[in-house]
Amino acid sequence: MEKKLDLRGLSCPIPLIKARDALTEAAVVTVVVDEPTPRENIIKFAKSQNYRVDCTASGGEYTIVIRK
Repeated sequence: MEKKLDLRGLSCPIPLIKARDALTEAAVVTVVVDEPTPRENIIKFAKSQNYRVDCTASGGEYTIVIRK
């Protein structure tokens, strides 16, 4: 199952918590954030859990795809 989260406009740690919770329900989670700090925290968390992470930036937004 895949889950998509639009977390633009939310401050840390909310995006990280929502991404972490989504990973308990889905094998692939796509997260959209608009700040570098949540992007870095989500990527750091995903890598610490040995998940595969891809991140692209476009127009001030970051799309992070996390795969278990």
